[in-house]
Amino acid sequence: MGSKQVGNVLVGVTGWGDHDVLYPAGTRPGDKLSLYAGHFPTVEVDATFYAIQPKKNVEAWIDQTPEHFRFVVKAHQSMTGHKRQGQGERSTAHVFKAFRESIQPLVETNKLGMVLFQFPPWVDFQEKYTTYIRKCRQFFGEWPLAVEFRHKSWFASENRQVTLDFLQREGIIHVVCDEPQMGDGCVPIVPVVTVRDKSLVRFHGRNRVGWQNTGQPNWRKVRYHYRYSREELNEWALRIQDIASQAEEVIVLFNNNSQGDAVPNARELIDIMGLRYDSLAPRQMEWF
Repeated sequence: MGSKQVGNVLVGVTGWGDHDVLYPAGTRPGDKLSLYAGHFPTVEVDATFYAIQPKKNVEAWIDQTPEHFRFVVKAHQSMTGHKRQGQGERSTAHVFKAFRESIQPLVETNKLGMVLFQFPPWVDFQEKYTTYIRKCRQFFGEWPLAVEFRHKSWFASENRQVTLDFLQREGIIHVVCDEPQMGDGCVPIVPVVTVRDKSLVRFHGRNRVGWQNTGQPNWRKVRYHYRYSREELNEWALRIQDIASQAEEVIVLFNNNSQGDAVPNARELIDIMGLRYDSLAPRQMEWF
């Protein structure tokens, strides 16, 4: 599979702090992003889901990454309905404003890949949710906005085209997911591009046993424990190639890192697709 056909595909992983295989022993946390950026051209920022980041943090991320590096920034949990506002907390409207101001430097430096709204599995196919998503789209104006659904009703046979038409009409990036298929809290693989500029693919693994919270200890450390096989990645390489023929830029992120599988799988996909990232620093391209 030639690199000329898929030169617009950027492969990375979620976060940069927990991938010990990338860093020499003793690497300080503050040095990890610059080292990470020598291996991959994009990353998902999870810290923004838990807290609005000080602008100085965002500016540091910019300084530590190459010119063409892309950040996929997760929307804060109160913006996606994961966390309700308690007494004394800032209103959701305030959080929206603070979030936008926080990551504005990424927009100004062209390093914002997109803002990712990953909705919880209880957000199902209802008009009240499409209305809310439309308001989110309006709030962020021309910023690239991606939506990941986690309830299968959005892509049930009777709703699939309605959902995709809605995203396309609103200029919202549809997140193509690979994840275990069980219960209502999952979505099927729907390799469709809704925005010509960008597309996003996220790999969550296929760990059916750990996917749902059954009260087991350390559940989150098990949920994303899955190593994709070469055969599975070969199948996905063909899908991504097709997506890349429809979108100007495709970001691919591996989130299957409960036990350290994300980086090896990302490397393998890069190898399968024949991707080269010439902007990465050669001295950092050696795999530790």
